Amino acid sequence: MSSLNIFAFADEASGQIDKQIAAMQRNRLQGLEIRGVDGQSIADISMEKAREVRRKMDDAGLTVWSMGSPIGKIGIEDDFAAHLDKLRHVLELADVLGAENVRMFSFFVPEGKAADYRSKVIDQVGRMVQVAHGSGIALCHENEKDIYGDMAVRCHELLTTFPELCGIFDPANFIQCGQDTLEAWQLLKNRIKYLHIKDALKNGKVVPAGAGIGAVKQILDEYRAMGGFAVTIEPHLSVFDGLKDLEKAGNRTQIDEYCYESSDAAFDVACNALKALL
Repeated sequence: MSSLNIFAFADEASGQIDKQIAAMQRNRLQGLEIRGVDGQSIADISMEKAREVRRKMDDAGLTVWSMGSPIGKIGIEDDFAAHLDKLRHVLELADVLGAENVRMFSFFVPEGKAADYRSKVIDQVGRMVQVAHGSGIALCHENEKDIYGDMAVRCHELLTTFPELCGIFDPANFIQCGQDTLEAWQLLKNRIKYLHIKDALKNGKVVPAGAGIGAVKQILDEYRAMGGFAVTIEPHLSVFDGLKDLEKAGNRTQIDEYCYESSDAAFDVACNALKALL
């Protein structure tokens, strides 16, 4: 199996970049899929801020693997020209940060109307691919609930239509759409660049990797056997900040089996869950 580089959405540990770095170092991760930093979306930070983040990451011996951008996470009828300008900015930021990927989506469409908007989605995704062409930065499509590419067959359609596009595979998101993850994996695996490590129960509740129905270990093992080398931990676990205030010394108040007393605690659980599967 390939060696595995483990990255994370460390903004789920803290919104502050310094604390994100501490969380990654504590869990011995290789770096960041950067999504939120010091109160801003990664798509909205300045070039000066990007250079500051790059210096801090370099000093910590960490890398920015991917831009966890919101590109494509708008309504299909929203202002697309302005969104293309945002993509251009994200690509410039990615260059400064040293990120080789930009995570993107394929637009929110009205429920049950995906077929009606197919042509417009294809046109707009194609224009995004054109903007990124020649940048050396890969556009990576993530399956997400309520977007055009929510189900595996439409993800496959996008990846087949645009050979330059890469795939991100998120098991929990597929579960939340009623998509069997192993069926999705068999259809998409040859076009998946990296995985989002996120699992869920049948009811859609996100749980630590391996605790849900996402077949995360099987997919992870097959991905690595095929030469896959990178994953991003996306905890999305429930946090109840007041939990510790309800507990007496030595006692544990059971609010929920997968509810944690702090964002740092939830982040560490997600990291340890992945490591237990390796």
